[in-house]
Amino acid sequence: MKNKEFISLKKMLDYIDKAFKYTKDCTYDTFSRNEEKIDATIFAISQIGELVKNIDKETQAKYSTIEWNILKGLRNKIVHDYEGINVNIIWDIIQNDLNPLKNKIENVLNEERKKV
Repeated sequence: MKNKEFISLKKMLDYIDKAFKYTKDCTYDTFSRNEEKIDATIFAISQIGELVKNIDKETQAKYSTIEWNILKGLRNKIVHDYEGINVNIIWDIIQNDLNPLKNKIENVLNEERKKV
């Protein structure tokens, strides 16, 4: 794995942690009524998808348990149709998808560290 990919994966973890920080102790109601939290969280999630461009196709194929195309597609949806973003979907991503994604990325980084 190239250093650029390793750094990008670490940045993805940082953005996942930021999304969790922005929504810490929130209920859906408090989140959905707080424009700053929504904007900050959506930005963090979009950055995860943006970083996918730094992961080579070979690496993506090797670690295919990570849904690279979905991450990239979500980023494109956010950037190109920001007004059409459904807060319910963002909340669902935070509640159900970010932790498994974090675990998968951590596993990739741990596996790659063992090779060094």
